[in-house]
Amino acid sequence: MRDRDGLPGLLHSAEPRPELASDLHLFGRFAGAWRLECSFDIPAGRPPMSGVLRFGWVLGGRAVQDVWAVPGPDDPAEGTAPGFFGTTVRFYDATLGAWRSTWIDPPNNRVRRFIGRPVGPDIELVSDEEQPALRWRFTDITPDSFTWTGERSTEASSAWTRQLRMRATRVRE
Repeated sequence: MRDRDGLPGLLHSAEPRPELASDLHLFGRFAGAWRLECSFDIPAGRPPMSGVLRFGWVLGGRAVQDVWAVPGPDDPAEGTAPGFFGTTVRFYDATLGAWRSTWIDPPNNRVRRFIGRPVGPDIELVSDEEQPALRWRFTDITPDSFTWTGERSTEASSAWTRQLRMRATRVRE
């Protein structure tokens, strides 16, 4: 294997592999830059924050990776308020008929695995391997915006409590 510009050359891809493009569209449609406006339900009284999000093709066009930074570089709270700075790698598992997704958030010492599927026009990811169970939902999806909602449950995923909500708006580069 030839090393093409080190790690970035091996990791990043310009597009999905052609034979996987239709399967990867669920998350691939988010490729690009996004601005985030976040509101928190837990803990109560936490002020809203802005952030940034980037989606792109990785691993030879076989997966989609995103990087979430809240607060982002334009938020006055950057570097002072607790938030998250992490990445998710997502790929479609044809044997499962769903997406496997792993979230890594080093500042908060978190790693969670999710299974994601379309639910009507939305996307739902559930992580129930440890407590509390988590559910992440992408809703109100258009080419230039979506809403992301993070929820948790301590009752075997039967009652969900919203932790935070983010409104994402595409940034044209």
